[in-house]
Amino acid sequence: MNIQHLLMRIDAISVWTGKAAAWLILCLMLLVCGEVFKRYILNMPTAWIFDASNMLYGSLFMLAGAYALAQNAHVRGDFLYSAFRPRTQAALDLILYILFFLPGIAALIYAGYDYAALSWRIGEHSTVTAEGPPLYFFKTVIPVAGALVIFQGLAEILRCIICLKTGAWPARLKDVEEIDVVAEQLAHSEHLDQETREAALERAQDIDRAARQRGLGGESRE
Repeated sequence: MNIQHLLMRIDAISVWTGKAAAWLILCLMLLVCGEVFKRYILNMPTAWIFDASNMLYGSLFMLAGAYALAQNAHVRGDFLYSAFRPRTQAALDLILYILFFLPGIAALIYAGYDYAALSWRIGEHSTVTAEGPPLYFFKTVIPVAGALVIFQGLAEILRCIICLKTGAWPARLKDVEEIDVVAEQLAHSEHLDQETREAALERAQDIDRAARQRGLGGESRE
């Protein structure tokens, strides 16, 4: 198994986890809609819905972290980063991963494991509302999500090392992106001719490329 294949396998695990966690959005929507119906139509509000919705959203946010890292989708605050060459980008990323990422996520896993273990031992329930739901399931997500993120982070460190050696960023496992959705919608539109569709898609692709070059570090630069 070569390094590129290993990176793709790790990416695949993170992408699968992110897609699985995305179903929590549907659960959260159904939960909130059900509560709105009960509260305002039936006049039967449910106290534990507030806690449950926070837990679902928090679980989604944490479990999607590895997916976002695999897709290079985290927001970069340094506008100078995209102007650097790949080797400079890789050197900066490697330093930041070692100094901040690894210790921070390791601390999250360590603390999260203690929180989860204690919560399971005492059978902890939320005290924010009456009849609060159990917290031990939710707190278990903390170390699990941390482990997934650090696993993907090790792949990102390997990418930095490869880029330092070769001068180019290794390929990533790509997922469906907004530009793909735009292309599909244009293809099925009955109100546009072929020339208009192609022009609109080309314009959307130009905007997408420009945004990625500014925000994701210009991976195509030599």
